[in-house]
Amino acid sequence: MRFAFTYPIITHPCDPELVSPHGVTAVARAAEAAGFDAMSFTDHPAPTQRWLDAGGHDSLDPFVAMGFAAAHTRALRFIPNIVVLPYRNPFVVAKSGATLDLLSGGRFTLAVGVGYLKGEFAALGVDFDERTELVEESLDVIRAVWTGDDVSFEGRHFRARGITAHPRPTTSPHPPIWIGGNTGKARQRVATRGDGWAPFAAPPGLAGTARTAAMDSLDALAAGIADLRRRCEEAGRDWTAIDVCFSNLAGGRLGDGNFVASAYLDGLEHLADAGVTWVQVAVPGGSLSQAIEAITQFGESVIQQV
Repeated sequence: MRFAFTYPIITHPCDPELVSPHGVTAVARAAEAAGFDAMSFTDHPAPTQRWLDAGGHDSLDPFVAMGFAAAHTRALRFIPNIVVLPYRNPFVVAKSGATLDLLSGGRFTLAVGVGYLKGEFAALGVDFDERTELVEESLDVIRAVWTGDDVSFEGRHFRARGITAHPRPTTSPHPPIWIGGNTGKARQRVATRGDGWAPFAAPPGLAGTARTAAMDSLDALAAGIADLRRRCEEAGRDWTAIDVCFSNLAGGRLGDGNFVASAYLDGLEHLADAGVTWVQVAVPGGSLSQAIEAITQFGESVIQQV
């Protein structure tokens, strides 16, 4: 089992220290020392004030932040949580990802999703209703540019002739591509275009807001994994080569005083039995010191015990 966490900018306004160079460096180094395998950043280039007032959060640009943190670490992998792929031209994403993978020494995983905030789509000039088609076409573009030269592409949204984008990523044949989302459509993208599935824990209310399927129990996750396996087999893919990343719903929340490491460890066993290979750990973001303390606690009480 491997452990990832999303950089804990979880409020608006956020703790200024968490968005400082010192803060990002300190959290990344603490996570690496604690034994975490990966660090994530969210993607919200143009959030609306309405969303922020309703519980949204501030953010850093994920590619810039990942590159900065990579320069201050040696082994930590960087996985955005997630890149809203329709927000960006796929040729630009391919270049950003290749650069990050190259300069980090192959420590990049591209995790993408379709997005759900209409106001953000509008601000970026992207058709919200076309987001699914944009993701699938973009994934085809990115993979082609990462693995080939003199690439031509004729799609509904993107057209190009004779593109050769060097330098290529360090990782061969290309950095892993994870697909976010809880729906059958997301799992189908994994089966046909992805290397990992990254659903998120969502009760019905949150699922409705995020325009995805509810997933708030181990049984629901297991059903989704079974569906993913079936889709992979139908697509001729080796299901065992697909990563699955999910949260551990057992043991309480890290940093709130009620975290029970033994129950969390038991939950990890159930997740592994279901087919989960990565666990997304929620780190508190009330302050920089709180985040580092929680990361250190998790390393000692969980990671060192696995």
